[in-house]
Amino acid sequence: MSDLANEQREQSKPTGQIKPKRKRQRDTLSKQYTKGNSRVKRQKAIDPPKSLEATAEPAFMHGADAEAVPVPAEPVKGFSSTPPGILQVFPSQSTSPIPIQFITIPDSSAYKVVQLSSPPPPLIRLPLHSAAVMPTYIFVPAPSPTRQRQVPPLSPADGAVAPVLTSSFQPGSMSDTACKAMSPTAAPPPSPTNEMSQCKESPKSPTVLEIPQAVKDYIQQSKTHMSQACQHMEAGLRLSAHYVEVSVSQREILRSGKNTNRCLEKELIITGDIDRQKTSVGQSQIFDGPNGKRYNLLLGNTGMGKTTLIKKLCLDWSKDCLPQFDFVFLLDGRLLTSAEPVHSLQTLLLSQSSFASPCTDPEQVYAQVLAAPKRVLVVFDGFDELRDYEMLLQTQEKDLVASLQKGSKAQAFTVKQLFSGILQRVLLPGCTLLLATRPRGNASQLLRRADSFLEVCGFTPTHVETYVSQYFADPELRASALDFLKSCSYLHRLCWNPGVCHLVCGILEQCKGSDALPRTLTALCHEVLCLKLEKAGGSAQSPAEAEKQKTVEPAEEALTEISNNPRGRRGQNKNRTRARAIVRTDSRCQRARRTKGQGKPDEDNVCKDTNRTGDLELLSHLGSLAWEGVKSNSSIVPRGRTVSTKLRAFGLSTGLLLSQSFMKSTSAKKGDMEARGRDDNNGTGGVAEGESKDNEGNHEALFDCEDNILLWANPFLQSYMAAVHLVFSRAVTERSFLQTLPFQSGAKGRRKPQREELELTQRFAVGLLFHNTTKLQRLHSLSDAAFRDIVASRQALVMKHLEGLSFGDLSPAQVLEVCNYVYEASFTHKESGQDTGGKMLAHLAVQLPEFLTFRGVPLSPPDVFTVENALSKGGAEGRSFCLDLEDSGIPICGLKALVGLSNINTYRACIADVVTLWEELERRGDESLLQGAVSKFTIHPLKATQVRHIEHLEKLVSIHTHKRLSDSQSGSILAEGVPAVKELYKLEFQLGPESGPLALPKLWALLPGLQNLQHLDVENSKIGDKGAEKLANALVSLRSLEILNLSENCIGDQGVKKLGVALKDLPKLHCLSLYSNVISDEGAESLAAVLPHMASLTDLDVKYNKMTDVGAQSLGASLKKCKKVKTLRMWNQCIPYGVFERLQHQDSRILWH
Repeated sequence: MSDLANEQREQSKPTGQIKPKRKRQRDTLSKQYTKGNSRVKRQKAIDPPKSLEATAEPAFMHGADAEAVPVPAEPVKGFSSTPPGILQVFPSQSTSPIPIQFITIPDSSAYKVVQLSSPPPPLIRLPLHSAAVMPTYIFVPAPSPTRQRQVPPLSPADGAVAPVLTSSFQPGSMSDTACKAMSPTAAPPPSPTNEMSQCKESPKSPTVLEIPQAVKDYIQQSKTHMSQACQHMEAGLRLSAHYVEVSVSQREILRSGKNTNRCLEKELIITGDIDRQKTSVGQSQIFDGPNGKRYNLLLGNTGMGKTTLIKKLCLDWSKDCLPQFDFVFLLDGRLLTSAEPVHSLQTLLLSQSSFASPCTDPEQVYAQVLAAPKRVLVVFDGFDELRDYEMLLQTQEKDLVASLQKGSKAQAFTVKQLFSGILQRVLLPGCTLLLATRPRGNASQLLRRADSFLEVCGFTPTHVETYVSQYFADPELRASALDFLKSCSYLHRLCWNPGVCHLVCGILEQCKGSDALPRTLTALCHEVLCLKLEKAGGSAQSPAEAEKQKTVEPAEEALTEISNNPRGRRGQNKNRTRARAIVRTDSRCQRARRTKGQGKPDEDNVCKDTNRTGDLELLSHLGSLAWEGVKSNSSIVPRGRTVSTKLRAFGLSTGLLLSQSFMKSTSAKKGDMEARGRDDNNGTGGVAEGESKDNEGNHEALFDCEDNILLWANPFLQSYMAAVHLVFSRAVTERSFLQTLPFQSGAKGRRKPQREELELTQRFAVGLLFHNTTKLQRLHSLSDAAFRDIVASRQALVMKHLEGLSFGDLSPAQVLEVCNYVYEASFTHKESGQDTGGKMLAHLAVQLPEFLTFRGVPLSPPDVFTVENALSKGGAEGRSFCLDLEDSGIPICGLKALVGLSNINTYRACIADVVTLWEELERRGDESLLQGAVSKFTIHPLKATQVRHIEHLEKLVSIHTHKRLSDSQSGSILAEGVPAVKELYKLEFQLGPESGPLALPKLWALLPGLQNLQHLDVENSKIGDKGAEKLANALVSLRSLEILNLSENCIGDQGVKKLGVALKDLPKLHCLSLYSNVISDEGAESLAAVLPHMASLTDLDVKYNKMTDVGAQSLGASLKKCKKVKTLRMWNQCIPYGVFERLQHQDSRILWH
């Protein structure tokens, strides 16, 4: 036992102690063991053992460590109360005994012995020279019937959860292997400081915590409340009767470079129309996934329907269509950013969230939210309007994180701190997030964290017809509205945006003929504004007058209710007519009252002029407010901004502004808790003040409420009013106006894309300057002479600015903006025989570059129309163009329109969309257009960066090989194959090592069809020796190949040997790169053997491989036989410097780099 004693002494030596002190410690410990005391000072501090019921784990193991396994001083609970026997082991040459305690297992049937596959480190070291190595056994609890987890009771006092009994097994006392054999320990209890859900134990079958009855009642109450609050849409429409389900497509992100916090729009991959349809998901599938999608970004431009989609999801939850969530909280960024920092997380969720239901027991509800965060959905609407939140994902200070996790209701945090805590998973870890934003908003910060990118695709022509049909219940009105809409191509394409579609329906309701319809977006917004002014009575009204003006609203609300059932719809047209008659009667009564004093015409005219002047001044003030909001990227009127009562009443009566209550109380009445937000889809959302029956009879009280905030009802009208301010305000000088025009950064162009609302304002400003001057009289208070002067001067500024642009220096996005601006100015009101807008269009058509590219710029249907308009004018001027529509997402119908232009020489677009267009033209029998679409299409050069690019190319090559589309014969059009495939000379396979292997099999299959290919680049695709063999088989058909790049592909000796056989038969190959592979001397010798047979080879690069001086000398010797080779690069660290230098002296064509 001497070896055992020596080892024991070595283990008992504490570091940093002098020898005499260590000896005294051993003597003390010896006395303690002699007295039977099981407490050892050397051992680490541990928690007292728990009961056996909590863990069902044994307190004894074979081969235990004396330092790691403490001997309890008291009997272990659950075992026999018989005093445990203690065996004192005295190793030789040691005065310190090793106590081993034996305990009695009360029920041997409850345990079983498990032999470990690999023994853990011994916990008690008893090395015996003559003893053989024995396997390790442990006691584990026998399997028992699964019992339902007991739910810890919730404490209403502080929102904490009762503690769960933890394991009695000592931490760190067994190896990883033993831990896997033991039953899992209980999860830590959920609490405000540890907000992990218990269902995280088993992701595949999560355990749902039992919900207290009071919380169940609140959830049901919230669903009932939300089902009512989410019904409101714009203009009295209801979600259940008028909602059109739009497509939501999955977007992919291109993660390139180290900076992952760049503009979101540059990072998103733009797919073609067919691919977008394939990746579309149903609204019920948004949160589906193998592990759940916890970070979801909902993208969409202004008016695309993000808010309405969120309302629909909330409505679905209220109908139990989203069973994976117990709670849904909607946070409106537009409102919360204007609030004071007086929130706790409980207040934010239960009081300040939209559609929040009154809660009688917020403490218990909040405790349930913390206990099961995986069953919580948090929705951020209006995330793009969050101000000064650029660092939402910045790491918080430790003290702040601790305070947030503590969740004390006595502490208040800013909205930024709470939002940041939720986004960084400090608060509600495991909850599901849905953030609605615009592509160029603040969501760029979340690129590196988001799990799913969703985009609202907008209306298709079928969706537009459905929406118009639901808007007009009367069949005659519906038919005439659809006819008028289809007669105006640009207006019909504008309806791709649901928000604009709603504005168009309002115009169609008053339209008497197709000639009266607006032809531009500026004219559309002008007509909508005029209608709002007419409906408001044409003058600013006091709150009392506004209440009288809205007396007809109950009848209109009744119409909305009637329209929701089939019986009521039959009489809806009659009731609508009756309501309009009431309006006309009221208007006649007002006119009668105004004309009572007919004997005083001068007084009456003065009153009218005063009212008109007052209206124009108020309209001017609203324009100033709109421009301030556009500059600050906000739809909310700042609370610090002084807004007079008269201006407030004017904005609300015209419907340009909404008044919304922000501060809420959990004990408030149900009517006060109704959300009155603006809807991003169709311009409005919720119920606006003065437009809902909920506000009847209480206008004056709402006007005077200081807690209410003002926000713009429609983003398009806000930008339009901002443009009115820029064009007609005397406060805006010509210099300031010129600075607001686009493309101010000169030849280099803008580095940072402009915000969407600013682009709209600039477009409206240009459109207003060239609009009908007679129709603009209601927008300004200038005299006729002053109005003509300001319009003429600013028209000249715009003309000079656009004429001075160098289109060669503009980005594709800027060229598209110019096309939109010029189209807005093309319908100029001609005065004195001058057509200024026509001159601008002609100048644009002449200045457009011949090779016009929109690569990487999303092209919507209205954008396609304006580009088509400019290209058509170019054709009239004798210009022809080559279009690049790759990665633009252009719809197939728009592609058809552009391809059909006679002055388009060539075009390139998504291959899948082009093939679909060909098939459609073939089905319709349009052979002339099909002939042009096939002959003009080109794909050279092709850079494949996604798997779908190779899939599309494979389909095109198949059509070229079989000379037909699908299963039908295309006659003589494809008799010679596809010209685009025959003219493909360069193919770059740049999918990288991650995505490359997925597409390599398709690449090997399609290469034989590219018989005219001259340049093949497969760099950094990790094809290996097997891929090199596949490529060698395909190279037999590539007789025109001149350049082959196989760098960084893990090609070894066997791969080079297979390639060498095929390379020597390529008569035109002059450049070969095998840079940075794993070619050793054997592969170098194989390459040296075929090198003299490659008659046209001029450049060979084999740098950074594994060859030594042997392989280098073989290549050097073979190089002497190759007279046409100009350069041979073969340096690597395995070649001695002296050998390489000698080879260079022998042949100067051998280079280092």
